[in-house]
Amino acid sequence: MSAPALDDWLPDPAVRVSHRRAARCSPDALWSAAGQVRLEDTRVLGQLVRWRIPGLAADLRYVDLLRGEPFVLLEHTEHTLLSGLCGRIWTLRRDYPKLDGPEAFRAFDRPGQVRVLYANWVTETDNGASLHAEVRVGATDARARLGLTAVRPLISAFQNLIGTEALATAIRLASRT
Repeated sequence: MSAPALDDWLPDPAVRVSHRRAARCSPDALWSAAGQVRLEDTRVLGQLVRWRIPGLAADLRYVDLLRGEPFVLLEHTEHTLLSGLCGRIWTLRRDYPKLDGPEAFRAFDRPGQVRVLYANWVTETDNGASLHAEVRVGATDARARLGLTAVRPLISAFQNLIGTEALATAIRLASRT
């Protein structure tokens, strides 16, 4: 059980955020618990996601969010879920083009836009398992890198919520089993 090959999807990100949380349980139990985390279980992070993607139900599980539009499912294995999103993430409009599959994400190169890779996976450790979450943002050109400067302070301010809310909730759920 190892980390997915993220460089195959987005090798040179302009932005990279990575979090990991360990639990004293099996990889299967941790992955199952992670799949149960809902937007409403993550107070601030869930509200931010619903603000950026209007119309989402509070009881929507993150795993279901990352499998449906505006995301495209890139890879899903026993302990890995990779999803992608493309567009202008710095606008208030929901500016995310529909992608027809993994190869459309890989080939996406519209000027002034970005590709965002959402990666979640579990690895086995000596004492149990670790849950990993990594987000990578790749700019298609200089105009997209400029657009990213608008959201970089927001990413810096709120990226910790991935670890403190989403991953921590999964760890709590896994500890109950």
